[in-house]
Amino acid sequence: MTDYSEHEMYLRKVLSNSIGSLNPSEEAKKTARKYSNSYFKDYKQKLLNDYDGKKLEDIENSKIISTSYGDTLRVTHKEKIDFEIHDNNFKNQINNNLKLLPKIGIKTEENLKNKGYDTIESLKNHDKYCDIASSFLDKIDDLSFAEIIEILDCNKYTKKCRNNVLKSISLTDRENFKFMDIETLGLSNVPIILIGVAELRHDKIISTQYFLREIYEEPAVIEAYLSHLDDDSVHVTFNGKSFDVPFIKNRCLYNRVDANLDLPHLDLMYFAKNLWKGRLPNCQLQTIEKELFGIEREGDVPGQYIPDYYNTYLNEKNIGPIVPIIEHNRQDIVSLASFLEKMYGEVN
Repeated sequence: MTDYSEHEMYLRKVLSNSIGSLNPSEEAKKTARKYSNSYFKDYKQKLLNDYDGKKLEDIENSKIISTSYGDTLRVTHKEKIDFEIHDNNFKNQINNNLKLLPKIGIKTEENLKNKGYDTIESLKNHDKYCDIASSFLDKIDDLSFAEIIEILDCNKYTKKCRNNVLKSISLTDRENFKFMDIETLGLSNVPIILIGVAELRHDKIISTQYFLREIYEEPAVIEAYLSHLDDDSVHVTFNGKSFDVPFIKNRCLYNRVDANLDLPHLDLMYFAKNLWKGRLPNCQLQTIEKELFGIEREGDVPGQYIPDYYNTYLNEKNIGPIVPIIEHNRQDIVSLASFLEKMYGEVN
């Protein structure tokens, strides 16, 4: 009887955290209000009141900059960060991954290692695999980081060897990481209203954001972001392979902006699911922030409300509704650096 009572009490506690229960807790009610349409309508009005008469130039660390496509607004923040990628001798680890060679899968690798062929180097003495092993080892030292990432990404056993992609980041300079996120007016064929990129410099992380003051400024926003990229750059995003980078490519075509966005890409959403799926309620960016880093955002505006907030900014000529959007974007890109460092630590 006691066990049943304890179980019943537990169920009541769990159910009380649901707004759909008969007796929802005050916490459930507060959460429901916080994420309701009426809450974000009231919040938007508060922002309009708070920032009445303010100009974009009043936003902290903002500056109007010029590009070949015209002017746009840049917002820059600099903060201290502890970010360490310790050497893990990854090229030696590659030597232990026989599956990187053609026609060697999980079972074949297991059989070869049971016979004493523990490394690709050792396969130079194997009757069947000697030529491909020698060819692979001859070129591995000359491969760029982009080429190594491509080999790891294209390997059909990537899902089982996904940690190798994370381990490989020791082969590039940390200054090459471009932690990037965009905000848009919808899911496709609409303007990008904000691009944020964070970069590591010594013991600092510098976030630079480019904001669309008016719709016609989109080419300038895109070009300003592209100025951060070079041949060694590595995109680091959260769902950016499926959304952010293809979206930017599409808007480059629309605006006739030349761009090379085919860079090495670390999409941390996939790594998060691989590493943390069993530990977290879900693998959304803000859930990871809260559960693994103890970060809980205040005054945040979820993505589904961003188009309405931006259009209100345009219609009312009031910067209030876009202030939390800029902060939302900044927190996203800074969090990506913490995610990457933690992921690298765990797989090593």
